[in-house]
Amino acid sequence: MRLRALLDTDALGLRLLGGEEELDRTVRGVMTTDLRDPSRYLSGGELVLTGLAWRRDEADSEPFVRILNAAGVTALAAGEAELGAIPDDLVQACARHRLPLFAVNESVAFATITEHVVRQVSGERAGDLAAVVDRHRRLMTSGPTGGGPDVVLDLLGSDLDLRAWVLSPAGRAIAGSGASGPELPPEVCARLAAEHLSATRSGRRAPHRVTVDGSTYSLFPIRSGAHGAALTGSRDVRETVLSDWLLAVEADAGDWPEERLDLLQGVTQLISVERDRRDAARTVRRRLAQEVLELVQSGAAPAEIAARLRVAAPVLLPGLGAAPHWQVVVAKVEWEGGDIEGGPVAQSLLEEILVDPLSSGPEPSDRIAVAHTGDEAIALVPLPAVPTEENGAEQGLIADALLTSVRDPLSAGLADDGRLTIGVSAAVHSAEGLRGALEEARHARRVAGARTGLVCAAGHQELASHVLLLPFVPDDVRRAFTARLLDPLRDYDRKHRAELIPTLEAFLDCDGSWTRCASRLHLHVNTLRYRVGRIEQLTNRDLSRLEDKLDFFLALRMS
Repeated sequence: MRLRALLDTDALGLRLLGGEEELDRTVRGVMTTDLRDPSRYLSGGELVLTGLAWRRDEADSEPFVRILNAAGVTALAAGEAELGAIPDDLVQACARHRLPLFAVNESVAFATITEHVVRQVSGERAGDLAAVVDRHRRLMTSGPTGGGPDVVLDLLGSDLDLRAWVLSPAGRAIAGSGASGPELPPEVCARLAAEHLSATRSGRRAPHRVTVDGSTYSLFPIRSGAHGAALTGSRDVRETVLSDWLLAVEADAGDWPEERLDLLQGVTQLISVERDRRDAARTVRRRLAQEVLELVQSGAAPAEIAARLRVAAPVLLPGLGAAPHWQVVVAKVEWEGGDIEGGPVAQSLLEEILVDPLSSGPEPSDRIAVAHTGDEAIALVPLPAVPTEENGAEQGLIADALLTSVRDPLSAGLADDGRLTIGVSAAVHSAEGLRGALEEARHARRVAGARTGLVCAAGHQELASHVLLLPFVPDDVRRAFTARLLDPLRDYDRKHRAELIPTLEAFLDCDGSWTRCASRLHLHVNTLRYRVGRIEQLTNRDLSRLEDKLDFFLALRMS
């Protein structure tokens, strides 16, 4: 469709502010964004809708428009609800770059424009979807009468007899139609998310088909800020694979005609509007987190940090009487090659991981503030200071528990060239403790980074142990130390089919107790004494000495 047709549609409430000579441009999709740099979500031909939340002052307009123009955007439509009249600096920037600019009347929802463009672009091939959308004009509105993605899925069930669910990349159920029957069990959601991420990373074309517990599902990507188009060669799938939602339909799309596939692509475009709305709603929380983080890292006075926290607390925990306690969570996503910024991906993942995995709906993370810098994301998590009856201690996040339900899906998305590591601080009760909590979380993340596996976490409890020291031993020192102590034993075990290494581990675990160790290994004490003597002979060490016991213990831990 052409821009001129949009301007001629009175119901869309568009007013042309510049670019009249460009009205014959073709619109191939629509995107809603308030990101300062949405280029990663653009592939050209879009009508971009924005509420102008990205604009802080007049200097922001020129770089924003330049990014849109470089991405091949067809036109920009700015809403009047946020700032009233469209700023002159934005009008002038669009004129300089010959980018058509529309003002959207505050009475018109972006969802209305999105629906109209989706219908027109899909054309006759998605006629059945257009008929459904025509009867439900409030599909994706964010007001109290809107239905969000659940309404779309209800329509798929009632009009097209399709059971469908929207899932997060971590396998959490975000939406499901009431007509779709029972909710998907969490383990099925996690399996579908893992299969989808694995197929996406391998480059297979969507929809991905998978069978779980005898049922066949077709999985469609829902790309944030996109219009359902396939990834172009200029975009790296790793930038979005761990943040995009997916639509799971209980059906085998391999048997569908092109018209039905087009219909589902149109549905994913509509649901992406909800995803963009959710991300826009997180803007304030992200900005608060960034401001607090900058104060903490710059060494600001505790009183200044406390004042910022008093602003943040009502936003993050509305209605809470007392000031909350806080925990800091640090996450880092690292890709081989280092050419992809991991911070935004880590930010999106933390916003997902810090949600109760059994919760549902698109907005359960509305009390989590996450900022990012470079490859690192930092979450400021408020904890209501509600003591337990037993010990008076507040409840907090446990590092390992964060990954219990999400490790498999996220590992599939990270594939063989990515890693996610997470560190969790102890709870702090005042602004004075935040800087220490941040450093504590970063230390814990480095401990997690020294472990094997694609998805690892460590908590503050582990920082009081000797294991904190082990990850920071240089690799060459580690190898030399373990080889000097353990290689003679390994060689002996290999040549004589002995079990000196297992014997050494058991002996140390039993604190050098001959009786307990012999019982654990089902050996006579004399046999155990012979093996320990052989260990001491081969290594020239004495296992009755504390120093030698400690060396063996550390060597086994580092091997």
